[in-house]
Amino acid sequence: MKEKREIATFAGGCFWCMVKPFDELPGIIDVVSGYSGGHLENPTYQDIKAGNSGHYEAVQITFNPDLFPYERLLELYWPQIDPTDDGGQFHDRGNQYRTAIFYHNEHQKQLAENTKNEIVDSGRFKKPIVTNILPASTFYPAEEYHQKFYKKNPDEYKQDRAKSGRDEFIDNHWKN
Repeated sequence: MKEKREIATFAGGCFWCMVKPFDELPGIIDVVSGYSGGHLENPTYQDIKAGNSGHYEAVQITFNPDLFPYERLLELYWPQIDPTDDGGQFHDRGNQYRTAIFYHNEHQKQLAENTKNEIVDSGRFKKPIVTNILPASTFYPAEEYHQKFYKKNPDEYKQDRAKSGRDEFIDNHWKN
C-alpha cells in the first residue's frame, strides 16, 4: 500500500533555521528549503535577497498525515518564530523573512487560523500576531547548497543561529 503524503509550507524567516525542527521526525518524508508567495518565476537566491520578487524564504514539508498530522506541524511551527514581527525574523530583515503559513487546502487553512486565534487569545504576546495565512502558490526549491544546510555546514549554521537571537526569543516567549 502506498504511503499517504501531504504538503505543508511555512515561512519563518531564514529557511536554514526552519529545516532542522521538522527534519528526520517519524512521518516527515522530506523538508525542502525554497521560495513561495512571490510574483517572479523561477527566482534565484539573489532575487530573493534583493527583496523585490515578493517571495518568502520558506520550507515545504512532505509528510504522512497518519503518522504526523498537520496539527503537530503547526505545534512545531509557531514556537520557531516571532509571530509579532512584520519586518522579518530576528536579525534577518526584509519582506522575504516574514512569517506565513501557506495552506494547501481548506482543512489546513482552518487549522492554521484556529492555532493563530489560540495564540492571540492566550495573551502570550503584547503585540499583534502578524503571521500571514495565505493560499499556497508555486514553491520553488532553493539552490542545492541551501538544502539541509544545518547538516552540510554545521559550524556556520550554529554560528548564524547563535547570533540571530532566535534561540533567546524562543526560550523567553515559548518555553513554559
